[in-house]
Amino acid sequence: MKLRVISGRDVRELLPIEDCMPAMADALRELSAGRTCMPLRSKMAVPGSDQLMALMPASMETPAVLGVKVLSIGPRPPGDPRPSHLGGVLLFDRPAGEPLALVDAATITEIRTAATSAVATKLLARPDSKVLAIVGTGAQARAHALALRVVSPLREVRIWGREASRARALRDSLRQSAGSELRIEVADTVMDAVRSADVVCTATASRAPVLEGQWIAPGTHINAVGAAIPGYRELDTPLVVRSRVFVDRRESAEAEADDLRTPLAEGAISADHIVGELGDVLLGRTPGRQSPEQVTLFKSVGVAVEDLASAFLVYQRAVARGMGNEVEI
Repeated sequence: MKLRVISGRDVRELLPIEDCMPAMADALRELSAGRTCMPLRSKMAVPGSDQLMALMPASMETPAVLGVKVLSIGPRPPGDPRPSHLGGVLLFDRPAGEPLALVDAATITEIRTAATSAVATKLLARPDSKVLAIVGTGAQARAHALALRVVSPLREVRIWGREASRARALRDSLRQSAGSELRIEVADTVMDAVRSADVVCTATASRAPVLEGQWIAPGTHINAVGAAIPGYRELDTPLVVRSRVFVDRRESAEAEADDLRTPLAEGAISADHIVGELGDVLLGRTPGRQSPEQVTLFKSVGVAVEDLASAFLVYQRAVARGMGNEVEI
């Protein structure tokens, strides 16, 4: 039996963010329509370190695949180029249960997260959104800047990060990718970055809120992707209270997203404050933005069907183009 091993470099070539977006929209529809099986992710703290091991299994009818993403998650010291998420997506054929591929998870996670936020932005942000604020400086910050250009007529990007040198490095990298038509600047504070922004993306590893509701202008759309497991939080309670809230999966958000769990525990919101899943909007079950002045929030925790759908697309393209390495198992 052969297994195709697909590297992060190959994933980046085979899965442009704009190609990943329709795959994520389809996966979210399948999820909200009840045509997937996906238990909550399992996590294990690694004794003596800040690392976590996470297992994210799922099965899908369309595409007909099942599999699991296995990750180590943890902070990196300054200057360490490795991403905070390392691991693989093990993909199986659903009817036969035959292993198909092992795909680099760090790159899959980077691309599919930004692509899902782009789907949310297209659904929920004002169509004339021109100013993007990014809170964070890692791989997700860069991926979100590139992804949101596909769905919004951006003219300006403002970046804030705890380390000014990393924020400047991200600015310079984006300037090389975007060209001169997009103004990209580093902000001194989060408040400066998000003031009057049309879209805000938070992609940090913060354990306490970095974004306050009082800073957010009417009509802003927010993608909050950094605090995906308990113990991490990016948004303060007043921001969640004033927002029309959508999630990738309700069960996962209620179990894992302290951005929502904390306001729920405080009694500031009730469970029905979560309007619905993105898939509900895509299926026409739930309306998205209801007025130009409304603040909309997509709280992402990342779900396994996104990993399987994107990994399967990569696998199909790798087979067609003869990429990856086949190994006997």
